[in-house]
Amino acid sequence: MTQAMPVLTAVLFDMDGVLIDSNLVIEKAWREAGKLYNRDISDADIARHIHGQPGPHTIHALFNDLSLQDQAFVQQYIIDAENNADYDPIKGVAEFITALHHAGITIGIVTSGWRKKIDRVIHMLGADDAISTVVERDDVERGKPWPDPYLLAATRLGITPDKALVFEDSHSGITSAVSAGTYCVGVGSEALQNGGPECAVIDFSHLQWHTDEAGQFVLSLRPGNTIMLIPA
Repeated sequence: MTQAMPVLTAVLFDMDGVLIDSNLVIEKAWREAGKLYNRDISDADIARHIHGQPGPHTIHALFNDLSLQDQAFVQQYIIDAENNADYDPIKGVAEFITALHHAGITIGIVTSGWRKKIDRVIHMLGADDAISTVVERDDVERGKPWPDPYLLAATRLGITPDKALVFEDSHSGITSAVSAGTYCVGVGSEALQNGGPECAVIDFSHLQWHTDEAGQFVLSLRPGNTIMLIPA
């Protein structure tokens, strides 16, 4: 039996690792912060407590023995490092966002990042007029891997979560999107190895899309994974 093509109405992007290549910046900042307090941040720490996790989680996991003043200093150190760094966009993502916007598809960002960084990334991608909603770190009490960020994004857009196509790269982000009930696609080499998403792509440069005769945006992720997107 041929599986029906999913018909969705919105696309939600994580930011770090999906819109921008930020892993090295983030890892460097946390390792530098660790050295300020004579501790090494391991690869295991990065995988478990940093990528895809909100800052308070990382502080609690790796710096909870410090005074509250020192914890606040570490947090601000990371904020300043991430807000002021230069990033490269993930290959093909700017073009994909532009195509979605021109097709009238609703677009949002769901991230554990800070607003200054989010705004810089949106502007860098030329997407100032394309983004309909942003869910950031302070908008939810429970961040990724809980489903709350994606549930809030769906509520703000007036859709049910199963009408959202999500692009995520980290295990915690994929868990959040899948548990919220969205159609999740993994991005990047780590996502290619993770279970949970409907499928995974290395970046956006090999995606294929077209607008059909009815004006609907048809996205081919890979052979056998085709999605129809319609304006909400």
